[in-house]
Amino acid sequence: MSDWVSLFSGGKDSSWALYRGLEEGLDVSRLLTVHPAGDSYMYHTPATELAPLAAESVGIDLVEVSPDDFGADDVDDAGAQGDAELEPLEAALRDIAAEDGVDLAGVTAGAVESEYQTSRIRGLCDRLEIDLFAPLWREDPIDLAESMLDAGFEIRIVQVAAYGLDESWLGRRYDAAALAELCDLREEYGVHPLGEGGEFETYVVDGPHMDRRIDIEYNTVWEGDRGHVAIRDAYLA
Repeated sequence: MSDWVSLFSGGKDSSWALYRGLEEGLDVSRLLTVHPAGDSYMYHTPATELAPLAAESVGIDLVEVSPDDFGADDVDDAGAQGDAELEPLEAALRDIAAEDGVDLAGVTAGAVESEYQTSRIRGLCDRLEIDLFAPLWREDPIDLAESMLDAGFEIRIVQVAAYGLDESWLGRRYDAAALAELCDLREEYGVHPLGEGGEFETYVVDGPHMDRRIDIEYNTVWEGDRGHVAIRDAYLA
């Protein structure tokens, strides 16, 4: 059977791509999490330290790419930085493909609208001669959000950086009420209901693809017009 790797941050989009892949019968044998050292053009950054707990709950082996594997620190151009950030991911996939008994067929990705990210991941797949499963790509964001909630995803907001989103959103559950408020903020400030423009980031703490819920304890860090949750402790319920 062919092996699939899920590009996985634990956020709602990559988790939905994983879930949909499993529903489609893809044999996902690895989760692959990238831990950027700081801001990233390519990757979800907050709360990736929860990936081992998420992988344990999902029941799929985890491969982690650490900040030490990045070579983009001295790159000023956004395009060049994205290319540099992709290199350790591609190396990790090549290592997986080289393992005994692995027949790498493709990767799942949670891309929604970012051509910047998706074009690079497509190029990577072309170089590795594997497929890309991107079930969120160019889908209606409201439909996607409602599908996640209907499926039973419990989603928490772990970072905000947009007009209209204050400290009260940190740690808040992304549910139907939150989605309705975000739609109002979309009209007023242009906030994307999935946070696609970096307005907010999320983490999935429970879902139908997980055996046990992730409980988190955290502090909120607010920096005037943006903020994030700082995880104090996390464990499987």
